[in-house]
Amino acid sequence: MSVSRRALLTTAAGTAVAATSIAPPAQAARKAPGHAATLDAAADYAVAKLRAVAPGVSGFPVGTKFEKWTYSQNGDWVGGFWPGTLWMAWLHSGEERFRTLALASAEKLAPRQNDTGTHDLGFLFSPSWVTAWRLTGDDTWRAGAIRAASSLIRRYNPQGRFIRAWGALNDPANAGRVIMDTMMNLDLLAFASSQTGDGKYLDIAVEHARTTQRNFPRPDGSTLHVYDFDPASGAPLGPGTVQGYSPSSCWSRGQAWGIYGFTTIYRRTGQREFLTTARKLADFALGALSPDHVPVWDYLAPQAPHDIKDASAGAVMACGLLDLSRATGEPRYREEALKLLTALSETCLTRKSTRADAVVARCTRNRPSEDGIEISLPYADYYLLEGILRVLRPDDIDRAIDLSTV
Repeated sequence: MSVSRRALLTTAAGTAVAATSIAPPAQAARKAPGHAATLDAAADYAVAKLRAVAPGVSGFPVGTKFEKWTYSQNGDWVGGFWPGTLWMAWLHSGEERFRTLALASAEKLAPRQNDTGTHDLGFLFSPSWVTAWRLTGDDTWRAGAIRAASSLIRRYNPQGRFIRAWGALNDPANAGRVIMDTMMNLDLLAFASSQTGDGKYLDIAVEHARTTQRNFPRPDGSTLHVYDFDPASGAPLGPGTVQGYSPSSCWSRGQAWGIYGFTTIYRRTGQREFLTTARKLADFALGALSPDHVPVWDYLAPQAPHDIKDASAGAVMACGLLDLSRATGEPRYREEALKLLTALSETCLTRKSTRADAVVARCTRNRPSEDGIEISLPYADYYLLEGILRVLRPDDIDRAIDLSTV
């Protein structure tokens, strides 16, 4: 496995960005007609909600029950989204309280740097520690994110060329299980290679992405959620699902992870095969959307498109489409992302509730398990704000998450 020096250094400029980006964002006039005004109002609502709720948050939000956050103390797989959301609020508002809370929350994830029992270290450390380093210049955050990447690559199976999704390293159960979600964790590895000059992290990310690309997309651009391999030989065994309706359906949030993840790995490597895959996945998802532009939980479930919604899939997909538009130069992906963000802003916020802790409603965590049906989820709040800032404040969001392309 080899990756070009150019690819390894794709975010090398991040050191300079972090060192010069400590000041709060400038507050320029943002009011504009059309989509921008709607998105600006949604971001203002999110900031107001966070201003009221954040001081009382006692852990890492994982989902709502009766509209109130429930918490994990170690972060589960979603711990990075709360500090990430606070960073987005800081970028939008410039209010120092959000920066202070973001740093304090991220610090609580420190023990997870050495966690080899999960593939979700990108979800945990990219929006929290990597962003903290880029916005403060404090090398503690950079070093911790690199340690997390070192923990993540221990889950790599060289026979099958994949990162196993679930289970401890010494647990034979699920040892050959790969899921689409892992595409979103690969950028932590790209970050580690760019910062250390060691290509092993990005090499593993590329090999995992190629394995996913070979086995997950179908000819029509839909994707499956799970693929199993023989962990000893690496031989492919076949498709499955956990969060989709069936192995032959298309879980909408998984499809969104794929759009976003394949576009990101293209930006980090310049390998056009990944961009082709991202476009194929995006085109299917756009064709499967209902006119209200709020995704159903599974695009190919029997009741689709008249089924339970998952606004979090729409927020993730919008971010991926905005990235894809920049990468391809095709305005249509940006136009569709704006429709998604506008729909979420107009029909999925918690504005009508006086007790809601979250910003985004109408999310579905795990429909087959009847777990979290049309509730609020922390990643919906995070990706909605990320998407809005990609539109309204692209320079600021680039400071936070690095949108550069090799």
